Amino acid sequence: MGTRWPLLAGVILGLSALVLGFAIGDDTIERWHLAARWTARAGFPLLIAAYVARPLVQLAPSELAKGLLARRKWFGLGFAASHTVHLAALTTFLTITNQPPQTTTLVGGGAAYVLLYAMALTSTDAAKRAMGRWWKVLHKVGIHWLWFVFASSYAGRLSDPDRWVIGALFTPIAFAAAAIRFAAWIKVRRMHAARAVPA
Repeated sequence: MGTRWPLLAGVILGLSALVLGFAIGDDTIERWHLAARWTARAGFPLLIAAYVARPLVQLAPSELAKGLLARRKWFGLGFAASHTVHLAALTTFLTITNQPPQTTTLVGGGAAYVLLYAMALTSTDAAKRAMGRWWKVLHKVGIHWLWFVFASSYAGRLSDPDRWVIGALFTPIAFAAAAIRFAAWIKVRRMHAARAVPA
């Protein structure tokens, strides 16, 4: 499997969350509800790993950080696989309950999936060469948008008495990842500024 194991991990995590929802739910609606909820969380660690891979190397190039960076594409594809299972579970739940998705969910989540699949389809070296600088734009906007969707969703749970524990668990992880990226961005800017100063 080599560097590609995160892709398999994404498939396993997504399907395991789906099976767990079916095993615990009391009826069809609750099973699909739990499956939709838990498959959304299943791929979050893979997204975070892809989100912080390069910044960690820029801050402290340890073997662990380099290993994450070497597998960054596969963490992203693993997340795409896991979140495809979530999309299927969520669509099924909304269909059997005749619930139309909220406008914010449809717009924000729809944009997230468009960007996710665009990044997955352009994750090859050939696509990167063909797209030029637009490849970097797509992947930077995409990864930040996916982070934003998760971070805002988990932060919103902090005010929900029934789901605040999930918010308290995952919101700090999301913002810690953002802090790592920001710290790396500051470090790189300072390095560039230092190089630009004449000797």
